[in-house]
Amino acid sequence: MSTAPPPTDPGPHRPPDFREVQTSPEFSELRRSYRSFAFPLTVAFILWYLLYVLLSSYAGGFMGTKVLGNVNVAFVLGIAQFVTTFLIAWWYSRHAATRLDPKAEAIKTRLEGDA
Repeated sequence: MSTAPPPTDPGPHRPPDFREVQTSPEFSELRRSYRSFAFPLTVAFILWYLLYVLLSSYAGGFMGTKVLGNVNVAFVLGIAQFVTTFLIAWWYSRHAATRLDPKAEAIKTRLEGDA
């Protein structure tokens, strides 16, 4: 018994109007949710990084201050750079999963339903 492949022609359909989607309130809300999270966090991280660089360049005495044994302030702040990078990635992943992905999925479903 042979199984025939499903038909590849889905029939007549209208391709999605991406300009219409882009101007929709749902897409505007998705874009706003993304920007209101990503932009401030990006600016904050860049400022935090620049602070570290400036302290390293111009506050050598402070950065060389011993904290514990041979561990100094520069080392602690350098490790904190890595920690904040991972925390931001984790936080964004949670934000995307809870706030962005459902909105994007709703837009996608509506788009594919119209097709």
